[in-house]
Amino acid sequence: ALLKYGSGLPWNRLERLQRGLGIPLPASTQWEIVRDAARLYAAVYAELIHQAADGQVLYNDDTTMKVLELDNPERRKKLDTDGDFEGRTGVFTSGIVATKDQHQLALFFTGQKHAGENLRDLLTQRDTELSSPIQMCDGLSRNLPENVLTLIARCNAHNRRNFIDVESSFPDEVRRVLETTAQVYRNDAATKKLRLSSDERLRFHQEHSKPLLDDLAQWSKDLIDQRKIEPNSSLGGAIAYMTKHWDALTLFLRVPGAPLDNNLCERVLKKAILHRKTALFYKTLNGARVGDLFMSIIHTAELAKIDVFGYLVALQRHHERVEEDPAAWMPWNYSDTLAQLTASAPPT
Repeated sequence: ALLKYGSGLPWNRLERLQRGLGIPLPASTQWEIVRDAARLYAAVYAELIHQAADGQVLYNDDTTMKVLELDNPERRKKLDTDGDFEGRTGVFTSGIVATKDQHQLALFFTGQKHAGENLRDLLTQRDTELSSPIQMCDGLSRNLPENVLTLIARCNAHNRRNFIDVESSFPDEVRRVLETTAQVYRNDAATKKLRLSSDERLRFHQEHSKPLLDDLAQWSKDLIDQRKIEPNSSLGGAIAYMTKHWDALTLFLRVPGAPLDNNLCERVLKKAILHRKTALFYKTLNGARVGDLFMSIIHTAELAKIDVFGYLVALQRHHERVEEDPAAWMPWNYSDTLAQLTASAPPT
C-alpha cells in the first residue's frame, strides 16, 4: 500500500519487483491483500474526516481522475440514483487539507463530486458550536460549498501566476505586482521565523503588508480609470481578477490564521496526480475508495513527519484497539498510545 498509494508504483511494476526479488506475487493478489487490509484502517480514516471537519482552516481543490466503471453510461446512471450528476461526465479526485490544533490532515475523495461538494459533505459533520472555518481555494466556483458558510480566502500564488502569464507584454506593470507580492511573502516568512501567534502575525501583516497592498490596489485602479491600459487586454484581465477577489486575497489582513495561498493543498494533490500518471485509472469506485483511504492516511502521516511504515504496521497490529478509540491512534499521538500499552502489558 505504501509503494502503491504513497509512491505511485503501479501493481504491474510491483509484480515485476516481487518476481525480481524471488518472491512472486501477482498484481491481482497484491490488490486483494490491500483491499482486505483497508477495513482495518477504516476507523482511522473516519476519525481523520471527523477531526478535519472541525478544522480552523480548510484548503480544497481537485484534479481530474479516471474511473473505468464510470465510463459505462448505464453503470454511471445506476450509481447516480438521485440524479445529482445527470449530464456531468467528469470524474475528479478532491484534495482537502485541514489544520486543527497545529496538526494537518489530508483527505482525498474520488468520484463525480467537485471539491466544493466534497467540502460541503465534510462540513456537515462540523461541531455546530464552532465558528465558520477559513476556506482557502482558487477562484473556481466549483470549489465553494453550497449552503455552508465559510470565510473565503483566495490564493495569492494563483493571482501571481495570472500576471506572470502576461509578463512578456507588460514587463514594467507585472514587475510592480511581483515585487509587492514577494515582499508580502517575505513578511509572512518573517512571522514564521519569529514564531508569532496568529494574532501577532495579523498585526505584523497589518503594519508591514497592508500599506504595500493598499498602494497596489490604488495603482491598479488608476491604470484602469485613467485608461493607461485597456480593460480587455490580458493585463486588464489579470487586474480584473485581482480586483474581483481582492477581499478574499487579503483576508490575512483581517482574520487571524488566514493563509496566503493554496499551495499546501496543491502539493497534497500531487499524490493523486502521480497515481494518475503511473496507474492511469481506477477500475472501480471501490478501488478509488481504497486508494482515497490509504492516500489520506499515508499523506497525513507524512505531514506529521513520522515513520509511515511503522505507523501503518501499528494500526494493523492493534486494529481492535484502534476501532475502540481511533482518536488515540492519530499520527501525532499513536506513539504515546503504544508506549502506554507497553507499560501496562504484563511481564513475560
